[in-house]
Amino acid sequence: MQTASFLTGQFLLAMPGIGDPRFDRAVIAMCTHDEDGALGIGIGTVIDGLSFHDMLTQLDIAPGDTPDVPVHLGGPCEPRRGFVLHSLDWGGADTIEVAGRWAMSGTVDVLRAIASGSGPSRWLPALGYAGWGEGQLDGEMRRHGWFNVEGDDALLFSTPADERWAKGFAGAGIDPRMLAVGAGTA
Repeated sequence: MQTASFLTGQFLLAMPGIGDPRFDRAVIAMCTHDEDGALGIGIGTVIDGLSFHDMLTQLDIAPGDTPDVPVHLGGPCEPRRGFVLHSLDWGGADTIEVAGRWAMSGTVDVLRAIASGSGPSRWLPALGYAGWGEGQLDGEMRRHGWFNVEGDDALLFSTPADERWAKGFAGAGIDPRMLAVGAGTA
């Protein structure tokens, strides 16, 4: 059973001064978070020089009329492994529904369905993921690292990657320019 302390279906926004340059201005769509750990897909950065058509071509899938969108840097773990975050109107054998908000698929079936025009209506491709072991993300949430906001379809599917971080904070009523780089102690 999911409790309010778990972040599945929410977005993590990197706080200024997170301390890891790989996550500077990161936006992570949290796909699973429980007592055993967490997994999320980065949606705030695209991979320069790699498009969706390039990825399909490398897998011998004809792109057809599929839009040639950027591929996102999903995270530092397994950077050659692909994922698609997508709307709930399509599902494959490996599809995981994320808190009733979106789905995540990680097999070539979703790519073939998108290329053939029979896939989900909204989708976002990524390579790699962000992963945390048991209790690791919980510790980072207690320190100056991440800010969580509710999952929002518009932020995921309609906002350009380079605008997601600022819009995520703005949706929570926060101007990220006003955030401190470090956290204090009491």
